[in-house]
Amino acid sequence: MRGLGTRARQVLKAGSTAAAALTALSLFVTACGTGGTGARDEGPAGGDAVAKGAATPTASASPSKAPERVDAVQLVKDDPEVSASVKRDLKPCVGDEYPVDVSYGDLTGGRSDDVVVNVMTCGDAVGVGSYVYRESAGRYENVFAAEEPPVYAEIDRGALVVTQQLYKKGDPVSYPSSEEVITYGWSATRFVEQGRIHTDYSNAVGGTDTPAPAN
Repeated sequence: MRGLGTRARQVLKAGSTAAAALTALSLFVTACGTGGTGARDEGPAGGDAVAKGAATPTASASPSKAPERVDAVQLVKDDPEVSASVKRDLKPCVGDEYPVDVSYGDLTGGRSDDVVVNVMTCGDAVGVGSYVYRESAGRYENVFAAEEPPVYAEIDRGALVVTQQLYKKGDPVSYPSSEEVITYGWSATRFVEQGRIHTDYSNAVGGTDTPAPAN
């Protein structure tokens, strides 16, 4: 129908309307001529149309991307974009359990789900590196990296959201001075920042800068 002009579409629409009107009129005349009480004698029109017409097409579910599980640890270790310090610290915490969080989702519009990998420390689970891998020609390539701890990346409604906690000198790990939440969107070949929320935390609650009470 794309190739038809506006005039042609109007003609087709008018022809379809006229044909429908003629069909309805002929059914009405036939019903009156046989002495029936109308179409209700034959049962509900909807059910009759389904029974006599072609089979009703069923709505096919849109194809979904089944996440292909990857060896995230090996992916990070083999990635030349990952810093040597992150690779060096990427060791099992207990047995063969590595401090790695892995998420799958559509961030870049590729044929396969993208892979978000967060590498953390074993003791206090501080994020030391966040990476996004995109499948291309049968292999995964690094399309995003953040290695300023503490950092953590996640997928939120098709966007990449990266949280970074910021510390001043002397701040304990459990009490950062501030936090930034940065939202990225995919544009052609890379992630582009779309928004940033900065939050300053009060040192009056749980912080180390609370003045000691006077004697």
